[in-house]
Amino acid sequence: MKEGEQKFDLDAFTPYRMVVLGRLMSEELGAAYAGEGLSIPEWRVLAVVSQAPAVAARDVAARTPMDKMAVSRAVASLEKKDWIRRSPTADRRVNALELTDEGRAVFDRVAKLALEFEKRIHNALPSGKANGFFEALAILEAALGDARVEAAE
Repeated sequence: MKEGEQKFDLDAFTPYRMVVLGRLMSEELGAAYAGEGLSIPEWRVLAVVSQAPAVAARDVAARTPMDKMAVSRAVASLEKKDWIRRSPTADRRVNALELTDEGRAVFDRVAKLALEFEKRIHNALPSGKANGFFEALAILEAALGDARVEAAE
């Protein structure tokens, strides 16, 4: 290593640590709702579709860390379980996804587990540290959002 160069320490690299933490949280939460017969990708689709009366699959892909094929597979599986349905839109190339009544019931049960999981995570933060953590997340999200906009221009 040349003088003045920094040693790359993967275990201290912020993007790596955030990805690992995100995966650990996703896997632990996934284990909590596995009894519902729901995979992590299926939960992500249900969660996004639950946020509006109807959502396009491309919007699901934009709001989750999943590629179009993973979204498509999860949508197909959820349709087979009769938890979501596709409806035609004015744009014939796009279908709207919406929860069925059974899908809404599954979502409501899992959302309750997810909120309990989130509360447990928040409670792990020492008193007075939570606000700083969420402020730091917002700053990083804004900084990266700005960087993506600049790169696109």
